[in-house]
Amino acid sequence: MSVLGDDDYPYGMPINHYYCEEDGKLYFHGGKRGHKIDAMMRHNKASFCVYDRGFRKDGEWALHIKSVIVFGHIEFVEDQETTYRISADLSRKFTDDEAYIKDEIIKAGSRTLLFALVPDHISGKIVKES
Repeated sequence: MSVLGDDDYPYGMPINHYYCEEDGKLYFHGGKRGHKIDAMMRHNKASFCVYDRGFRKDGEWALHIKSVIVFGHIEFVEDQETTYRISADLSRKFTDDEAYIKDEIIKAGSRTLLFALVPDHISGKIVKES
């Protein structure tokens, strides 16, 4: 994700995401304080880029990579129930251990800030290495 940081320098960071098909938003979570949060509160526009592992066609050495970039604005989620639900959905990308997920939300949920990137523009492409 990239935001406008201190002194208007671009600030990019790797961050895990969850795409919610119901509302079309990308969700992220993290601590309630820090440089990233300060930057998003100062200027709510952001971009996010993601790409897949790629694939090779039979008989080709070149890797084909699909990527998507989203331009949009940040919304902070205030509702605790939504924060817990989306945090659990994001966690399921990495584990199916429901007991672990529940325990982590109990331990860290009150310290978690959930925010969404609401898309204004989305573009994607497939690039072939050559």
